[in-house]
Amino acid sequence: MTIHKEPYLRLGKAKTMGKLVRMIDEEGTLSVIAADSTDIVREMRSIHGTSKVCSAALGRMLTAATMMGSTLKGKDDSITVKINGGGPCGTVLAVSDSDGNVRGCIGKADISLPLNKKGKLDVAGAVGKNGFVTVIKDLGLKEPYIGKTPIVSGEIAEDITSYYAVSEQIPTVCALGVLTEHDNGEIICAGGFMIQLLPTADDTIIERVEESIKDLPPVTKMLSDGMTPEEICKKALSKFNLQLLDETNTAYRCTCSRERVEKALIATGKSGLSEMAEDETTEVVCNFCHKKYHFSKEEIQKMLKRV
Repeated sequence: MTIHKEPYLRLGKAKTMGKLVRMIDEEGTLSVIAADSTDIVREMRSIHGTSKVCSAALGRMLTAATMMGSTLKGKDDSITVKINGGGPCGTVLAVSDSDGNVRGCIGKADISLPLNKKGKLDVAGAVGKNGFVTVIKDLGLKEPYIGKTPIVSGEIAEDITSYYAVSEQIPTVCALGVLTEHDNGEIICAGGFMIQLLPTADDTIIERVEESIKDLPPVTKMLSDGMTPEEICKKALSKFNLQLLDETNTAYRCTCSRERVEKALIATGKSGLSEMAEDETTEVVCNFCHKKYHFSKEEIQKMLKRV
């Protein structure tokens, strides 16, 4: 959250909807998740005002998080995924619940960089390569699970793949994409897929996966051609017979509330609250949705008495 001392107008939230499917092959050797996160990434851009390269970076992270979140089992479970490689955009962070509803933020949303050597948005240049991918799973236990792996490329998909291989020992293929308009940076489409081998898989399964994805078009090409997440799963694993596990709608959804913000303010302690109490109004801005909460001097003083 961000605290301001001057007043601002309150912003509303737009409702967005993405689509996510999970499938498994009939032999029980692998699973695949695919997501169309176009509306989610559009909502993210409208909130954060991201440049094209930052839309790609945070959009990819949101897509990865929504797929990773959908694998959680508990209703109240959540997953936080963040990457910071020392690049100019700072930390890129996304949080998802077990239904794949996601929110995110980026350190600096308006940076612009030249295209990379392939003529693509330079996500790796924005993120940087000197740092870590950190995954925090809140599973309702006493302590959250925390995994951390070095950044491999800064392109995010490869870094998620590496995280699963190193931290969770799950062979994974991850593909992510965000396509923007050349002139105005509007989001044309966004999405991704994630293939994971199950313990029953052997070397022949790996070979079939590699053969399936060898000539696979980019995710954004498949989405812009009108393919659904289920069709993307089947195209990515054309050598397998897939069965649908579930299909869900996902959204860019922030969980902030006045009550949660108040608890966060109290957590700053007497020193922080005393400083806030010197002003007539304290404004707190949610980093995820930019909703603004105002607290009067009297309200801050009441919080001080509770510390």
